[in-house]
Amino acid sequence: MEQIELLKHALAAFAGIDEENFNLSREYWQPKTYQKGEFYNEYKNVCKNLGFIIDGIFRTYYVNTESGEEKNIFFFSPQQIIVSYKSFVNQAPCNYHTESMTDANVLYITYSQLEKLYQQSHQWEHFGRLIAEKAFNMAMTRTEDFIFNTPEQRYKDLTDAHPQLANAIPLYHIASYLGIQGPSLSRIRKRMVSK
Repeated sequence: MEQIELLKHALAAFAGIDEENFNLSREYWQPKTYQKGEFYNEYKNVCKNLGFIIDGIFRTYYVNTESGEEKNIFFFSPQQIIVSYKSFVNQAPCNYHTESMTDANVLYITYSQLEKLYQQSHQWEHFGRLIAEKAFNMAMTRTEDFIFNTPEQRYKDLTDAHPQLANAIPLYHIASYLGIQGPSLSRIRKRMVSK
């Protein structure tokens, strides 16, 4: 399926954007290829684009200023929206990095183009509200996971949300996301296989 058609189907499923309203945006979406290790957005930079991942995996992380250790916060995989939401909405510098973990292809739209669409269409306004809700839910779920869930449950939730992740990236990135050490992740994976 052509990239723009994949995007059209995804936006229809996610936000009910019909053909007429999608066509308002068609000229805005631009393709961009990322090499492994290339940044979608960097610390202290303003996120100017909202992207739709065609293929590839990205991570959002911050660097502990004292230890220099990287801590993974979110992962983004194919057919998901990728954006540093707070930075994008406020057009303010970002507090973390978002980096491609594999070679990747993205279709993106700029902040100003999306703002135009919000003014032109209630369906696009609805899309904006759904993206805000999704970003809020991601942040709250991430916080609550550490309060209420075991590392094993967090791992299961992660692999349910991103099925291809464990085979595509080094496991230490997953351990960082889960807030555990590599050996603990190995034990969790062994337990889950034996169930």
